[in-house]
Amino acid sequence: MQLEKAPTTTASLNGKEYLYFSGTSYLGVAFLPEFKELVFKAIDKWGTSYGSSRSANIKLAIYEKGETFLADFLQTGTAVTLSSGTLAGQFAIKTLSSFVDDFYFMPKTHPAILPKNAFPVFNDLKLHQSLKTLKNKKISIVLDGIAAFETGPFSFDFLDKIDVSNTIYLVIDESHSLGVLGKNGNGIAHLVPKRKNIKLIITSSLGKAFGVNGGVIAGDLSFINLIKKDNLFIGCAGMSPAFLEVFVNAQQIYRSQLLKLKSNMEYVFDHLKKNTAITIDKSYPAFFHSDEQIEQILFDKDILITSFYYATSAKKFNRIVLNANHTKEQLDVLIDSINN
Repeated sequence: MQLEKAPTTTASLNGKEYLYFSGTSYLGVAFLPEFKELVFKAIDKWGTSYGSSRSANIKLAIYEKGETFLADFLQTGTAVTLSSGTLAGQFAIKTLSSFVDDFYFMPKTHPAILPKNAFPVFNDLKLHQSLKTLKNKKISIVLDGIAAFETGPFSFDFLDKIDVSNTIYLVIDESHSLGVLGKNGNGIAHLVPKRKNIKLIITSSLGKAFGVNGGVIAGDLSFINLIKKDNLFIGCAGMSPAFLEVFVNAQQIYRSQLLKLKSNMEYVFDHLKKNTAITIDKSYPAFFHSDEQIEQILFDKDILITSFYYATSAKKFNRIVLNANHTKEQLDVLIDSINN
């Protein structure tokens, strides 16, 4: 199905209005008047794009300001922005591949950070045998902050079983956790054990909860400097400066919307937690239904959800998404339609 206009909490399809519980606009900022006003002001100041290398002699101040803000927000040494989250993930993996000995991946890792020839962290639910015996190696473990078909982050307890003589570059794609989880929406990185041998690298899209096109890589200064020296980075234009300024200036809007989203999540959880066909958590705005026909069932009740075959799974992906702007009346329609 193709929509002729961007959806909000509703969508128009073939002249008919449907309730919209899809997409990734968790905070629902894209159509807020106060958010659009920030966008208009930023475009007036910076234009719609800036087509120059980030390494050129003439630089825009918003990049340093925005990336300093992001590093503080994500509690990392530094950060760099790119035009998309996918590009951010690919830059991080490309750079790591130049010096790590092996890559390992957690289940359902997004293709943007999934290296070739990587080993699974777990085999038959047990830690990969090589991770139990490795010593004095540089390895990278990649994972999504919230993986496909999951409603909460993975436990990091498995890191306790890896010898401390190894340096672990832990890459977390926070695209679906930033803006939603953590203090003021700063993700799940705070759950990672604070150890000298664990080097945290965050990659993320800013186009999900935060509603601005762009991506970010955050980590320590030495790693981010390697990114900046990459010939491909030197040759590509950066994230839209206008959208980066919007991100910095919209923090109060994000916090306010997050409070509304939390209220919606708790309300839906309280009404669906006993439904055995549902996988749901009160702290996450997306949940899953086990019936592969649920898309059509809800469509017949004038409700649109996300449904497709995900890249890392043979199972159909039936994802029902809440955002901060859904009203209690809209949520009640969804709840009744699912429970009945």
